[in-house]
Amino acid sequence: MSSRCALVSNIIPFSCVDGPGSRLTLFLQGCNLRCKNCHNPWTIGHCNDCGECVSSCPHGALSVLNGQVIWQEAVCQQCDTCLKLCPQQATPMTRTLTVDEVLQQVTRAAPFIEGITVSGGEATTQLPFIVELFSQLNATPALKHLTCLVDSNGELGINGWEKLRPVCDGVMVDLKAWDDEVHLALTGRSNARIKASIRWLAEKRMLAELRLLVIPGQTDYLQAIGPLSEFIRSLGDVPLRLNAFHAHGVYGEAQTWRSAGAQDVEPLAQALNDRGISEIILPALYL
Repeated sequence: MSSRCALVSNIIPFSCVDGPGSRLTLFLQGCNLRCKNCHNPWTIGHCNDCGECVSSCPHGALSVLNGQVIWQEAVCQQCDTCLKLCPQQATPMTRTLTVDEVLQQVTRAAPFIEGITVSGGEATTQLPFIVELFSQLNATPALKHLTCLVDSNGELGINGWEKLRPVCDGVMVDLKAWDDEVHLALTGRSNARIKASIRWLAEKRMLAELRLLVIPGQTDYLQAIGPLSEFIRSLGDVPLRLNAFHAHGVYGEAQTWRSAGAQDVEPLAQALNDRGISEIILPALYL
């Protein structure tokens, strides 16, 4: 039995977009980047019980008790009004779950999935929980066939990756921009540690997928195609996924950015291919 807890934003029992096959995806709350283009912006912050969302809930699913915002799941209609109002980019609908409680959900889904993916927010901000969860999965006969993946922004330090390495089957990492200044403008942080994580994970054969999100007029992949291609080639046989930005669900200035289409993504794919990178996954569709 494990009482290790995590703050959970959502659990999707069956997902086909968070790694290979059908997977249970666990979204943890909180992130150490502030990406302008985040498609789950309500998973970035933590509720501070300010109560801004309570009176605006059209279904009366929120209240304040002893200074804390209380969410009534049975009353909630998932209209997301509270998410759009939150000044913290958080949600009052988080749950604190133990490893054992998550394992119960994994067990119910196990006959229908290939594995589990822990995402966010940024999953590794709650690293001890992930390590314990994956350890328990690996030690449970009925569940140890499931693969354990992490979807990460790469901000974790090498010592943290070392802790995860014995129990994790792979990590999917986003490189938001090549140039440090461009990355800083998009996310609020340098990408030096992220590049170091990508290199280390590839060296240890833990990099399951590298991802580039094409945002017209914002990202710099084509402008930096030379050093970017050299960096990707140095990682070895790692799948490269090109994702297309769309403005649905984002906050702030990113709502005004143009969504990426084939005319934005395919030239990058061709430029990468011309420089010896062939294992490229294109978007299944453009919104």
